[in-house]
Amino acid sequence: MKIIAARVIVTCPGRNFVTLKIETDKGLHGLGDATLNGRELAVASYLTDHIIPCLVGRDAHQIEDIWQFLYRGAYWRRGPVTMCAIGAVDTALWDLKAKAANMPLYQLLGGRSRSEVLVYGHANGRDIEETCDEVARYQSLGYRAIRAQSGVPGLASTYGVSADKMYYEPADAALPTENLWSTPKYLAHTPKLFEALRVRFGADLALLHDVHHRLTPIEAARLGKALEPYALFWMEDATPAENQAAFRLIRQHTVTPLAVGEVFNTIWDCKQLIEEQLVDFIRTTVVHAGGITHLKRIADFAALSQVRTGCHGATDLSPVCMGASLHLATAQPNFGIQEYMRHTPETDEVFPHAYFFKDGALHCGERIGHGVDIDEKLAAKYPYKRAYLPVNRLEDGTLWNW
Repeated sequence: MKIIAARVIVTCPGRNFVTLKIETDKGLHGLGDATLNGRELAVASYLTDHIIPCLVGRDAHQIEDIWQFLYRGAYWRRGPVTMCAIGAVDTALWDLKAKAANMPLYQLLGGRSRSEVLVYGHANGRDIEETCDEVARYQSLGYRAIRAQSGVPGLASTYGVSADKMYYEPADAALPTENLWSTPKYLAHTPKLFEALRVRFGADLALLHDVHHRLTPIEAARLGKALEPYALFWMEDATPAENQAAFRLIRQHTVTPLAVGEVFNTIWDCKQLIEEQLVDFIRTTVVHAGGITHLKRIADFAALSQVRTGCHGATDLSPVCMGASLHLATAQPNFGIQEYMRHTPETDEVFPHAYFFKDGALHCGERIGHGVDIDEKLAAKYPYKRAYLPVNRLEDGTLWNW
């Protein structure tokens, strides 16, 4: 099965997506997601100018060899642009292989390990009361696990809190907006949120929280300890993980489960975290970590240390990535949970898909391949719009982690 053509499709049905379409001499095509939020055109160029010329004429079945060719052959390894581009190729090739085999992708990954993929939704509010009401709304939609974020008194804006409660998109402007942040105000407020949630919803509802890399290790340890009475499913991205050893300090002080990794690109970004069991969930994604081939390698490595997957699933990942992630989650024995932020109706129309939500879980469906396609004519009606993620500053003006 020879690759005869490949092209990049950039579309913006409410937000920007980059999709790679690979075509073969057997009349089959495969799709891969190459979206890198706020840097989309860098990946599009990497694919068009540097990768696609190397793909034409290759055997599409040689997924591992092509992965190694693109990773080792570039010499300049790793990094988000390179790994997103490789991830798009890899996902498209797995889609093609499953289509050639006439079976859904999860069958090629070992078959079912579970009947459903547990997901969590995002509830947020301007204050504790509104957040509690949003948690109740998500619960009424069938969610069994819910991430809760609240506005912080004294701060004009807070990560994860938006006017649009269902289709939150942080990349909101043609140039980066600037937010102000106060760690002391946040640390004083957040335990009150989860106290209120447990009083209202009891102990059975799985609650999650995203710190979004904003604390130092000792601050993260303090928050984790303060949240212990409320038995969170996890505390996410408590501190930047470039310094993997920093999580040792957090582990010394709290038993709140820890999740990290949505910004990771390779197994090397999480090797120490996994080997030393410094986290409980690894959140790396199909698109950002070099595709299904490499994400499965990370997941299998994590299984050796009883670390489970909890893949990022915000709206900056297209339905193509979500479909691929669900097939891997269906097959992977150490799956934990999948983030699920719903795409807009416009996005769903551009990317028709087989996966569906039911009773707090996603189901990958039985369509051959990863089950997601693209309507190119409709995609063309939504041209690219430059959009940046915000930046964050402390109240004294110091640039901080957004």
